[in-house]
Amino acid sequence: MAVGLSDAPGAITVRGDVVTPRGVLTDALVVARDGRVLWVGPAKDSPVARLPPVPPAGTRVLPGLVDLHCHGGGGASFPDATGPDDVRRAADDHLRHGTTTLVASLVTAPRAALLARTALLAAAADAGVVAGIHLEGPFLSRVRAGAQHPPDMVDGDPDLVRELAAAARGHLVSMTVAPEVPGVADGGDDVLAALVAAGALPSVGHTDASAERVDAAIARAFDLLSTSDRARGTRPTATHLFNGMPPLHHREPGPVAACLGAAARGELVVELVADSTHLAPATVRAVMELVGPDGAVLVTDAIAAAGMPDGDYRLGPQAVRVAGGVARVLVDRPGAAPQAGAIAGGVAHLLDVVRATVDAGVPLVDAVRAASATPAQVLGRDDVGALVAGRRADLVVTTADLRPVRVARAGAWVA
Repeated sequence: MAVGLSDAPGAITVRGDVVTPRGVLTDALVVARDGRVLWVGPAKDSPVARLPPVPPAGTRVLPGLVDLHCHGGGGASFPDATGPDDVRRAADDHLRHGTTTLVASLVTAPRAALLARTALLAAAADAGVVAGIHLEGPFLSRVRAGAQHPPDMVDGDPDLVRELAAAARGHLVSMTVAPEVPGVADGGDDVLAALVAAGALPSVGHTDASAERVDAAIARAFDLLSTSDRARGTRPTATHLFNGMPPLHHREPGPVAACLGAAARGELVVELVADSTHLAPATVRAVMELVGPDGAVLVTDAIAAAGMPDGDYRLGPQAVRVAGGVARVLVDRPGAAPQAGAIAGGVAHLLDVVRATVDAGVPLVDAVRAASATPAQVLGRDDVGALVAGRRADLVVTTADLRPVRVARAGAWVA
């Protein structure tokens, strides 16, 4: 029976091929009111009084995407933000492209800078601009620094974790750590224990550790999370798998093998920067086939250059140059022009990453799930990440080739 939902104040009804966590509903509707999804189903079974017109062929309706690792966008950087306007500018750039839940990531920096930026992001999280805070460092391996600043890397310090957690005021989602760094995973009052006690997830990354050492750290983190009454979930994560760690070798498997094994067992979630720059398409496809969309999350690792033209940008203390859509750290050379070095984060939006993942041969439903439902689960959120009744009405209308058309957050269309 038609119930007139489409005519009610604060209601929206969207028509297209709707991507749910388990499949695609062809010519379906998403009906929302007061910021929540009320009904999802085939248009022929519609509960609304008047059907929206049939959209262009191939129109897709995706859940709002969830990015767990993002340093900035639209010309603004979270690690370099000086006020709330910078934070909102970066978050809004990703929102307009379909990321309706975004975790703001910082990079390794001195203690005072980390505490100040964490407090700034906590205020943004209080205001709903970002969904939480991810600290990429400072307890990382200088051998696998990537675009991070080695002079600011320090030994594991649980007291610093507690200070940062206090500054975050409950919004600290995760911290990237290298298990081999002293004080990180030694047992007792180490960084892993301090993170779990603060309600944050340890994330293995920027590490040169052996497979055995990573295995032990993952097992400890998993056990701590499984017995904590403050944990968002039971699974730690791996920060941008493959990047910032030694390559997989058949006699020295290293962190990659340990993380893939743990993800396959359901004890870890791996991040993939599947933007066609950080990882080859075949690598993305193989990982998704091995661990599935519940064991992997797609992330952007985006910097201020996301959504911007090629040029010079900053990532914390590091100068970055984007050329041909690839960001690299600029390395000073005495008496010569700076030279492009390590890849310095991404310049894509999460919908671009989903599109690249599908182009790599991953089924659409799996790619979308890895960018919505699974990261929402990592966050401990059951109100976002899927187009099902009762969840927040976050959705992305796209073309057949996954280009954004319209975005709604909490049932309101984004300008």
